[in-house]
Amino acid sequence: MRKFLVLPVFLAACSGGYVPPEAPASPQPASMPAVDTCEAANYAGLVGQPATELEKVLIMRMVRVIRPGDAVTMDMRAERINFEVSGEETIERIYCG
Repeated sequence: MRKFLVLPVFLAACSGGYVPPEAPASPQPASMPAVDTCEAANYAGLVGQPATELEKVLIMRMVRVIRPGDAVTMDMRAERINFEVSGEETIERIYCG
C-alpha cells in the first residue's frame, strides 16, 4: 500500500504548488443590462422628480419601485423597469432588470 502513496506525494512535491485556473471575466451585473430592453430611457425625464410622478404615468409593463431598506430579489427580468426612490421620495435611478 505504501508504494502507491509515494508516487503522488513525490509528484506533488515537484509540481511547485497548485495554481488555480484564471476566473473568467465577470459579465455585466444582472441589474444593468447592456441594452435598454425595457425602454427605461423613455422615462429618463422622471429622474429627480418626486416619486408621486409615477402615479401620473401609465406604464403597461412590469414595474418595480425600490425604496431604501426594501428587500429586493436578485432575479433579472430584462422587460422590468426599476425605479429607485431616495429617502426623500425622489426618483434617483431608472433601469431595466
